[in-house]
Amino acid sequence: MSSINIRAAEPSDLDSITVIYADAVDHGTASYELEPPSRAEMGERFANLRADGYPYIVAEEGGRIIGYAYAGAFRARPAYRFIVENSIYVAPEAKGKGVGRALLERLITEATALGFRQMIAVIGDGSPQSPSVRLHEKLGFIHSGRLEGSGYKHGRWLDTVFMQFPMNGGAELQPDPDSLPERKFRGKA
Repeated sequence: MSSINIRAAEPSDLDSITVIYADAVDHGTASYELEPPSRAEMGERFANLRADGYPYIVAEEGGRIIGYAYAGAFRARPAYRFIVENSIYVAPEAKGKGVGRALLERLITEATALGFRQMIAVIGDGSPQSPSVRLHEKLGFIHSGRLEGSGYKHGRWLDTVFMQFPMNGGAELQPDPDSLPERKFRGKA
């Protein structure tokens, strides 16, 4: 995996990101979307996340984007401002090669540096054998809930699993006034 470069996503990466996500929507259960969004919609989502200061990264190998990940707001209400939800998508040909792990490790590092306190994974088809569940477990995420039969896709009911990872002292410490979530809330970001 030494030839894989993890870096900040750029607008020029959006064609590849859109293709990777379309495959996940069409063939997977990580996303509960039923129709892949357009390139324009993916561009809007990217721009909104970046404008709000959230990390959005890609895995690149040989000049080709083979995966991407981002953190975004878990919920819109201000008391949730210290929690981010992660999303990770890997191109079919790159699965099982450590790309997801490299992306998640970097995403945790970036979200920690911004001052967030919890990272939440909302995993569709959260069976114990799910590669996403296993990846999050390996990196220290704990199971924090399950919604049974919460999604219907590809002709079957899917459970949604919630996993969480504390950062920066989690709920043990008071908010850092210099953190991104606190500065944004106070209008100083």
